[in-house]
Amino acid sequence: MAKLIECVPNFSLSKEKDEAGYNALVEVANSVPGVTLFDAQTDGNHNRSVFTLVGGPAGIEEVAFQLTKKAAELIDMNKHVGEHSRMGATDVIPFIPTMDVTVAECVEISKRVAQRIWEELQIPSFLYEDSATRPERKNLATCRKGQFEGMPEKLLQPEWAPDFGERKIHPTAGITAIGARPPLVAFNVNLATADVQIAKNIAKVIRASSGGFAACKAMGFMLEDRGIAQVSMNMVNTELTSLPMVYEMIRALADRYGTYIVGSELVGLCPAKALLDCAEFYLKLENFDYKNQVMEYHLIDMAME
Repeated sequence: MAKLIECVPNFSLSKEKDEAGYNALVEVANSVPGVTLFDAQTDGNHNRSVFTLVGGPAGIEEVAFQLTKKAAELIDMNKHVGEHSRMGATDVIPFIPTMDVTVAECVEISKRVAQRIWEELQIPSFLYEDSATRPERKNLATCRKGQFEGMPEKLLQPEWAPDFGERKIHPTAGITAIGARPPLVAFNVNLATADVQIAKNIAKVIRASSGGFAACKAMGFMLEDRGIAQVSMNMVNTELTSLPMVYEMIRALADRYGTYIVGSELVGLCPAKALLDCAEFYLKLENFDYKNQVMEYHLIDMAME
């Protein structure tokens, strides 16, 4: 069985604000043999792009480095403005074990990529999630706190020396978080209100760090081009907290604030099981066995025999 790793780099650039730069990154993503660009999503409000790539270990290592190199050439973080928190041109590079690959192997890949990025590009990095060298660095939000503008001062604090690189950011590309992690679902819910404080209040209730749902990270943003507020989430373990659970809580809280949900969106790819949980919840399926009752699972088994 072939070894496959998923890599989901996030770039501080959007097609809406820099179409040529976005297209250049897509070209790099498609240029490395043995790697497939499954998905490329971009958002002008966040001024951010998220690529989903899958390939063998060697190809994934190479494409992660080449994309970081190209992003450093294209993006000047001193000029970057967007709703989403960010600290680098390539803001984060997660490696996700997908087929016949262990978390430990992805941790080693993250370290090799981080070292190469420092040695060849002079961009420092924090190791996060399963690659973290300190407990407080497991959480990406903690690593990113202070963002690009506050990072020079943060790196001078005793506990915040980069895992790779010196105690100073790259002058235009900033600093990157690199690590191995399980699959997550980037899930956003849009509200029929221009009051961003409502989205922020809801995010505070539902996120794990404030006592909300386990494995839910959430923030409130304003979508300026649509004039509506958004609850933006990373669901880091949908086995612990399903999408319907957070969706229904957001719906109830939105009603409390006199508004409602106008739609939701997925950013990047999503495990089938997370969406099947939605089907089970809303259709009230009894004794649902997705591995035996969903045709595609049988077809996958046949293809692998």
